[in-house]
Amino acid sequence: MTGSGPARRGVLTAAAGLAAVAATAPGARAAGPAGGGAARPRWATSWATAQTAPTATDTVASAGLTDGTFTAHVRLSAGGTVRLRYGHAFGTAPVLVGPVTADGLPVTFGGRRQAWLAAGASLTSDPVAGLRVAERARLSVETWLPGPTGPLSFHRNTHASHSVDGERTTSVFLLTGVEVTGARGPVVAVLGDSITEGVGTPDDADLRWPDQLASRLPGAAVANLGISGNRLLLDDARFGPGGQARFDRDVLSLPGLRTVLVHLGVNDLQQPPSQTDPALLLAGYRQLVVRARNAGLRVIGATITPFEGWTRWTPELDAVRRQVNAAVRTGHVFDAVADFDAALRDPGHPSRLLPAYDSGDGLHPAPAGHAALAAAVDHRHLL
Repeated sequence: MTGSGPARRGVLTAAAGLAAVAATAPGARAAGPAGGGAARPRWATSWATAQTAPTATDTVASAGLTDGTFTAHVRLSAGGTVRLRYGHAFGTAPVLVGPVTADGLPVTFGGRRQAWLAAGASLTSDPVAGLRVAERARLSVETWLPGPTGPLSFHRNTHASHSVDGERTTSVFLLTGVEVTGARGPVVAVLGDSITEGVGTPDDADLRWPDQLASRLPGAAVANLGISGNRLLLDDARFGPGGQARFDRDVLSLPGLRTVLVHLGVNDLQQPPSQTDPALLLAGYRQLVVRARNAGLRVIGATITPFEGWTRWTPELDAVRRQVNAAVRTGHVFDAVADFDAALRDPGHPSRLLPAYDSGDGLHPAPAGHAALAAAVDHRHLL
């Protein structure tokens, strides 16, 4: 995309933007070809990320952009026709989005090059004309934000390289998903913390365990909804709403979803205030299961992995972890279990990660450990 300010084609003024909102409101006639009674495409989330609110240390997200361009380079899982999804879960004012391109092709919203993203809402594009992507392809999405946007909802670290006005960042601003029509395998969302997000793996290597799971499942669509520091029960100003609080927005809103895999709990144990009552963690899991089943989803629960060697590990917390894991394995809490604890632990010292799987901090697995986690998910439970 070239040019800046009003010179960019399709640019809306703030006043004209109100007309665009009306033109794309429910009941309004969208630009482009009519449905004509044809079968609707089955959309599935091929790439996704979960948002948090910026803090003062998140300088770009907290300040926002004015006449700024954000470029995301995302690794897809399933392929097919493409549409984009934006979100502003923590916004306090609408943001004008666009023009946008995907692999250089223009993206429209109700036939227009720009659209308003309401505070707290999501915004889905039209299918991108002329763009069909392969499984495991990398997609470049360039988004111009006329601004001033104010603080931006974002994901702090995707462990991949993106850019803001040409400067490298690992954060993603406003973009929350890439949806495709070509998912031939299971459609899975992973609700997790830093282990799911990819801490312990190198940037731009696609070695996070959800990435490796997708590569083992041809045609699968896998949405990585991991947030570093995230807990099951409690919210945190930096690490976002807990799993229970964000479940509806981050998981149930995804199209085509069949299965959700929950891997949360270690931060409830090790982050102050530490959760030392196994019954409360199990009750939190059960509430997620009820909500998922109400939406027709299968729920896989992952056991909590070892973390001795991490700065806040204690024998007492490890005892709680083992009690929770025993109940997950035997108590029929979930529809199925992925025994991540068994996959990563050192048989000779089960409160620790196997050394070959440890990234070095005692908590986060190295790429080989992520491979072991992906292998620990029984593919039959995803179908």
